[in-house]
Parts: sequence; structure tokens; C-alpha cells
Amino acid sequence: MTELIYHITSQASWSAARKYGVYSANSLMSDGFIHCSKTNQILRVADSYFANQHGLVILVVDPSRLTSQVRWEVGTDEAGELFPHIYGPLNLEAVLRVLDFEPGTDGKFHLPVSLSINH
Repeated sequence: MTELIYHITSQASWSAARKYGVYSANSLMSDGFIHCSKTNQILRVADSYFANQHGLVILVVDPSRLTSQVRWEVGTDEAGELFPHIYGPLNLEAVLRVLDFEPGTDGKFHLPVSLSINH
């Protein structure tokens, strides 16, 4: 099975995607791709870019079902770690699950049980 990838977005953006039949993040216009993560990258991304934000979801994406290309590219941190980027809109058929993703009382995020590293 293909390694799943994950994208954090707002519930409102996901609802709009379901209405229009395709998901397109703002980063697709500004950066040319939709930012995604591997399981072990989700919390760092969430705590860095979404701290204290509510109404978020994680889209669980199967890259083998995407109609747009995925490229693994170096992120913006110093580690040179590779992140999955979707170069085009995200077709809804590639989204296997949508998980609620709320920060704790300290504003930090915790992985949903179904995404634990040992899963």
C-alpha cells in the first residue's frame, strides 16, 4: 500500500471542497502546490503554522488516488527533510478520511489516536 499523506485545513475549506467537488488550498496559488506531511511531521507543522487555531481537520490522502502529481521536496526548515507536495487540486476521491484536529488547552496539538506513530 502507498504511504498515506496528510493535509491540515479548516472545516470551512473542507466543506467548500465537498460542495464544489475539489479541494484547492491557498498555497496552490501562492506556492504552486498544496503542502502535506507524513505522519511524523503533522505535529511540528500544526504547532508551527496553526497554533491555537480551532475548527481544523486533517485530510488523510492516498497519493495513488490523486489526479495531480505528488513531489517529495525539501521543506523550509534547516533539517532538509522531505515533505509531500501536491501540484494541482486535490480530487476528493483521494481523501480516505477526515479527522477533527483541535489543539489542547495549551494551544498545542496531539495526534488523533487513529494516526499514532505506532498505528
